[in-house]
Amino acid sequence: MANPTIKDVAKAANVSIATVSLVIHNHKRISMETKQKVLDAITALNYHPSRSARGLVSRKTGNIGFILTHDHFLRTEPFYTQIFMGTEFEARENELYVLLTTIDSNFHEGDSLPRFILERNVDGMIIAGKVPSLLIDKLSNYNIPIVFVDYSPSNKKVSIVAVDNLHGGMLATQHLVELGHKKIAFIGGDIEHPSINDRFNGYKLALEKASMSLNERLINTEEDYPARINGYNAAKKIFSINKDISAVFACNDAMAVGVIQYLKDIGKQIPNDISVIGFDDVVSENSVNPPLSTIRVPKMEMGVEAMRLISSLVKDHKKIHKKILVNVELVVRQSTKKL
Repeated sequence: MANPTIKDVAKAANVSIATVSLVIHNHKRISMETKQKVLDAITALNYHPSRSARGLVSRKTGNIGFILTHDHFLRTEPFYTQIFMGTEFEARENELYVLLTTIDSNFHEGDSLPRFILERNVDGMIIAGKVPSLLIDKLSNYNIPIVFVDYSPSNKKVSIVAVDNLHGGMLATQHLVELGHKKIAFIGGDIEHPSINDRFNGYKLALEKASMSLNERLINTEEDYPARINGYNAAKKIFSINKDISAVFACNDAMAVGVIQYLKDIGKQIPNDISVIGFDDVVSENSVNPPLSTIRVPKMEMGVEAMRLISSLVKDHKKIHKKILVNVELVVRQSTKKL
């Protein structure tokens, strides 16, 4: 029989559709004799239970929503794309579906929520990256479990999978200090983002640990987003007033690539004249010359952890707030050099 349905199984086993659904969900109410009849019918018909059939008993959709802003999805650096892939791979292991949608970073009062929220077609949600507080407030009215990835709303208790950005910022800066650099610039965008701010704080802590004073002239955090063009523009501004900078810590790889492009445009050699280090490890070694030293973030692992966390929240029906902090590591390539 081509594409047998739950109705066909019920007819073959001489039971109701609801009984078949109970067997599919391994419900204890069903006797062993009835269960075996249904299982035999399933085997004979080569039936594969649909999501809706499972949901008759469990009252679960089997869907997890994944929300991020348009710019996070469309930007050339694939940080959040790799996080999404991690959630997708883990979802397959647990027979779950991930429904991806994007929202405007300038979400307004009159804007519509994602359809899977309005139709209550998800059991839980993963929100990746910074999203407007208005959206979070609106989502809270639906009483659906949420896990945040790489962003924590201020003044709210939430479940989150986060990067150890503070430690990463210290690692990047300490690497430059150990190479003998004294004039180390920091370039960042969207400094109000908790992750970027923690990287900046790591920079400051590493300088303090090395007994090096903080020089505001070596810092540019004015850009509104950590993109390549903004890294280029920030480098242009900071190097116009500082001629003795020997190293730059950019808050992410995208800005670091922008910094390198600017330095090349003014005739500087990397790393002979200036050392540059980024953060995230999303730039292919072959896409930038020289290959970029950076702080590696396990992006796929973050997606896996987020899916595991939201799955447990959905399953246990508990309003617990858990924070998972993933480790980072220094990756030394050819864009940094001993002074």
